[in-house]
Parts: sequence; C-alpha cells; structure tokens
Amino acid sequence: MVVIGGNYIGLELGQVFANLGTKVTIVEALDRIAPLEEPEISEWMTRILTDQGIGIVTGAKVTRVEGGERKAVIGEASGQEHRFEADEILVATGRRPVLEGLDLDRAGIETDERGSLVLDDELRTTNARVLAAGDVTGAPQFVYVAAAQGTVAADNAISNAERKMDYKALPRVTFTSPNIAAVGLTDEQARAQGYDCECRTLELEHIPRPIVNMDTRGAFKIVAERATGKVLGVHAIGANAGDVILAGVYAVKFGLTIQDLADTWAPYLTIAEGIKLTAQTFTTDVDKLSCCAA
Repeated sequence: MVVIGGNYIGLELGQVFANLGTKVTIVEALDRIAPLEEPEISEWMTRILTDQGIGIVTGAKVTRVEGGERKAVIGEASGQEHRFEADEILVATGRRPVLEGLDLDRAGIETDERGSLVLDDELRTTNARVLAAGDVTGAPQFVYVAAAQGTVAADNAISNAERKMDYKALPRVTFTSPNIAAVGLTDEQARAQGYDCECRTLELEHIPRPIVNMDTRGAFKIVAERATGKVLGVHAIGANAGDVILAGVYAVKFGLTIQDLADTWAPYLTIAEGIKLTAQTFTTDVDKLSCCAA
C-alpha cells in the first residue's frame, strides 16, 4: 500500500495497515512527516515507523496516479520522477468542505480561498443570521472542536450570548503507537509571532516510567518565552502522550511558567513526570537528580 500524505491521518492509518501485515510506503510532499509538529517529533516518528518496516519518502510531490490491477503513484523529488507501485493507494491529504448546491451566494454567505466559510469570532457567517460549526469552518478538524463550536453557535443563535471560540490551548493528538501530542505554539510559530523563545527537549531515556517500561522511544519539548518563562507550547511523542498533554493544556491556557511546572508535584513513575522533568532542564541537569523529579 502507498499512503499519500504523512500527516496525522496518513500516519495513523498507515501504521494500522502495517500492523495488520501490509507493506506500507508513506509519501509526503513536505520535507518531513508530521510536518506541523516540532522537528524532533518528526524525527522520532520517522525512526519509529522505519524500524517497523514502513517506507518513508519525503519531499515528493505526487504528479499522477495510475489505476489497474497493479496501481502506481508517481511523484517528483529533486527534479527526478519516482514510481511507487502497490495493490492499494490510500489518499490522506486533507479534507475540503463540500458546500456545492447550497446557493450560498443567494444568502450572502462568502467562502475563503480554501472553500471554508468566512466566519467571525462568534461563528457567524457573512450573513449574520447563519452560523456554522464543524469542518466547514476552516478550524482544526477534530470532533471535539466541532462539538464545542456547535454549542457556541447554538448559544449565539438562540440567546445572542456573544460567545467566542478560543483555540489558543487546543490540544492535538496523533493516535499512532506511540502517540504524538501537542498544545500551543511550536518554536517556529512562536518566533514568527515575535517571541524571543527558549526551548528544551528531554528524551524519554531520562524519564523513569519509559525506562521501567523498556520503551524509551520519544521525547518531550517545551517552548517558553525567554524573558518571562511563560509556557507557549508543550510537545511530546511517547506511550500515552495523548493522556499527558492535558497538563500542557492547563499550562498554556492559564499562562503558567517554566518555574511553575518545575515546582509542581508530579507523581513518580508516571509518564506525566516528563513534563516536570523537561521544565527542570531549563535550570538543572536532570541526570544528576536522585529520583522523583525532586
């Protein structure tokens, strides 16, 4: 099987089919898989999938697909054409809203260049009497985002509550094995927004729980504002990272600092201890701590 697209859907389903015994190759147009995550996360996921026998091809723009009994994906990379043959092809390059046939123009409802509805902070379209929620909004396409938008849109439509969506502390999880999880800004995003950043990355080999589990594949990374220590982003790849990221959500949402995280209790021998330990690396060599992130 050839999977076109190396973001979360392509990674999740590609690994599922590989686990079922399929020979899988993932073809990504950008220079790394999981391209919206931190480079360290992408590097770890590449290593993990490669070790599993999954082929990873990056920087390859798919130019055409051939059908038939033996299918093929043809891509261009570094000025050369590459051909990837397979029994099946899985296209995981994202989704666009399907709004044709709704006569939006007659209602005065506009769409943007990607085909999503143009909305204000209250989820109202350019026709103030029409509100929207879900994948048509152009927001991150997660089920919990759609659910939250539905509640906000209903409150605003029925009671004019003037509620607004806030995506600042929105978590995202890629349900590969191990998970990728993140909240807030990447280092690159923070710098693009004008922050003077300071970052630390801690490999799982320095955290007791993964050592006990004999699975130290992965890492934590924290992005912080240098002057204040304010946490701007928390990123992780590892077993149960999707569960741990909730602590990062609180840190970003409530403006906690690196020192807040470093000084907060963390239960020993849990993967959640990784966030505290990573925060401590801003001022401490954690390899020299006795135990328990103390």
